[in-house]
Amino acid sequence: MEKVIALAPDSWMPGGQPDPLILSKHGQIGASVPRVDGPLKVRGAAPFAAEFALDGMVYAALKFSTVPKGRIASLETTQAEAAPGVVAVMTHRNAPRMAPMPMFMTAEKAGGSDELPIMQDDRIYWNGQPVAVVVAETQEQADYAVSLIRATYESDAAITSFATAKRKGTEPALFMGQPLKVEKGSADAAFKASAAKVDETYTTPRHNHNAIEPHAATVTWDGDRLIVHDASQAVSHTAWSLGQVFGIAEDQVRVTSPFVGGGFGGKCLWQHQVLGAAASKLAGRPVRIALSREGVYRLIGGRTLTEQRVALGADPDGRFNAIIHTGAVAMSNHSVMPEPFILPTMSSYGSPNIKLDVQVARLDMLANTFMRAPGESVGTFALESAIDELAVALGMDPVELRILNQPDEDPLKGTPFSSRHIAEAWRAGAERFGWSKRNPTAASVRDGEWLVGTGCATATYPYHRMPGGAARITLTRDGAAKVEVAAHEMGMGTATAHTQVVAERLGLTRDQVSFAYGDSLMPGVVLAGGSQQTASIGASVIAAHHVLIAELLKLAGNDSPLAGLGADEVGTVNGGLAKLDDPSRHESYVSILTRSGRDHVAVEGSASAPLETQHWSMHSFGALFCEVGVNSVTGEVRVRRFLGSYDCGRILNPKTAASQFRGGIIMGLGLALMEETQLDDRNGRVMNPSFGDYHVPVHLDVPAIDVIWTDIPDPRAPMGARGIGEIGITGVGAAVANAVFNATGKRVRDLPVTLDKLL
Repeated sequence: MEKVIALAPDSWMPGGQPDPLILSKHGQIGASVPRVDGPLKVRGAAPFAAEFALDGMVYAALKFSTVPKGRIASLETTQAEAAPGVVAVMTHRNAPRMAPMPMFMTAEKAGGSDELPIMQDDRIYWNGQPVAVVVAETQEQADYAVSLIRATYESDAAITSFATAKRKGTEPALFMGQPLKVEKGSADAAFKASAAKVDETYTTPRHNHNAIEPHAATVTWDGDRLIVHDASQAVSHTAWSLGQVFGIAEDQVRVTSPFVGGGFGGKCLWQHQVLGAAASKLAGRPVRIALSREGVYRLIGGRTLTEQRVALGADPDGRFNAIIHTGAVAMSNHSVMPEPFILPTMSSYGSPNIKLDVQVARLDMLANTFMRAPGESVGTFALESAIDELAVALGMDPVELRILNQPDEDPLKGTPFSSRHIAEAWRAGAERFGWSKRNPTAASVRDGEWLVGTGCATATYPYHRMPGGAARITLTRDGAAKVEVAAHEMGMGTATAHTQVVAERLGLTRDQVSFAYGDSLMPGVVLAGGSQQTASIGASVIAAHHVLIAELLKLAGNDSPLAGLGADEVGTVNGGLAKLDDPSRHESYVSILTRSGRDHVAVEGSASAPLETQHWSMHSFGALFCEVGVNSVTGEVRVRRFLGSYDCGRILNPKTAASQFRGGIIMGLGLALMEETQLDDRNGRVMNPSFGDYHVPVHLDVPAIDVIWTDIPDPRAPMGARGIGEIGITGVGAAVANAVFNATGKRVRDLPVTLDKLL
């Protein structure tokens, strides 16, 4: 089927006819519009998951296991049950009967992080698994009571060391149902015959999610209906999955998530929402369950560690003739999420010989999950560091080496690129950064006791558009429009950008448009992940827009200037419909609805299947430039300035886009210099579950960050826009490490780049 789709005529594909908004000149798209949710957040009036106040609400606290595998031998809860304010203590002995969560990617709406029984028996599967829930009248009472619970365990033999797991054998990794193993040509033989070679191993540690708002949910039952106010980037998936867990229909579950407080792949369905709902059922009262920061580390998975080999072979002129990117990752026994670090290597550079492979070593640990740019963020560290090493070996400028090896078509699939302007991004970024002034000789530039160096790297992230998108448009007699999509606002400016898009598409002002989201009762199965939400919403609104035009033409009837026109002959402009080649044949929405005696018209449309991703190779790109100072006495690394030059199609809102790019870069600085989850190999316990020990960038760690972009629309994407939420973090680790090498002459191949590796 993929071959048929790849060979089909362009006109048969979504995007075969470019979105008219690409050429729109009305000024809504591309305007730096402040966030529509800004005033709410400034006033403290934006309702987050742990801020819904329900009558009779009680508060939950969790007791976590301290062994990685085994069973609960004893669980003494008497003191906790007698503690002040305690309403109930839930364990496997009295929890409601529940089915396991349907694990993500096992069904269209499955959203579970694992498929383990949740408090249904005495089994322990990871160190930190919840073994008891206390609900009390106040959070302080619940926290105190949970400290009174005493548990003992019978431990089973567990594998908690990556080295031990590898010795027991690895297995091929699967990502979204596809094997992470690809071969083209004869990479091993071509590498051996290459004139210039690099063959190194790069490692990255575990990373934990640390969103500003810790995971939380406010849960209540209304008879047999379950209502969950969640911090979620997957409201529809969560509603369906919770229905499966509790044996009720999907329409008996409502999940809302008006504000998320940061997601990055971690705010999907975990055990705490299920436990909160079960505790609410047991206690007969609404429950608020808000994880502490330590609770997030115990219960919410993050990015797993990787061990990557990159071997590059090139001719003397720098052209790649072999790219090998292989290695292993750690993964739990109850997870479907390896870290697919080969993804950026699949499309970044051309070579006649490519070999890619990810192997999985299984451990008894918390299920790992998606984390901003899964695969790309750490895969680019290895790939782009190796390219820098090859540039040094060849005596070439690393920017020119990267431009030289740009492919004309998808290196593995052979499909054409929908739009690729990375070379333009490299040239513009190099000029803006002042790359020509760089001294290529390592450890040759000093500023007092600081060694100064610059480095670069490529960023890349694929365009995604997941199936299941749908939208509802409601036009009212006063000329206002409301769009509803079961989408999410995690801080990226979704509501703002799509208010602009909808206003442009319907020919209205922004003040006439409202964009509603974050409720599973709304149409669509739109996950906020994979940098695909903008495209999915855009395609859904396009589909609903087509239905709306047809419905308005019916209502207009024969007494309208539009009489006799078909849907393909009219457009939505100036608050109404008009003939495309004769704007004088126009009637406003207000007039159409008034004449037809209607207060409003509401339509729904479903987006087509995302076949464009199989017909064209579609990716966002970036060229990253970094300057660091490394203290020659202490080894301290300070990033002095950073520039990202991006090719992501059309930029819908420069203000929110720049924020997304900068936020991704800052997260990348954490990946490069400080973030590392420390796991005790003896017992699988996270040893630094707090900001006191797990370090993330703060204001003093963040330099001046400059961002620019090509703003060249992708003709195959809705609005001409590709995703920007995740590309910001990709390549940053390598850009920093490459700059550190240029400053010091020391190559760090093991993240994070800490001072002990430079002294």
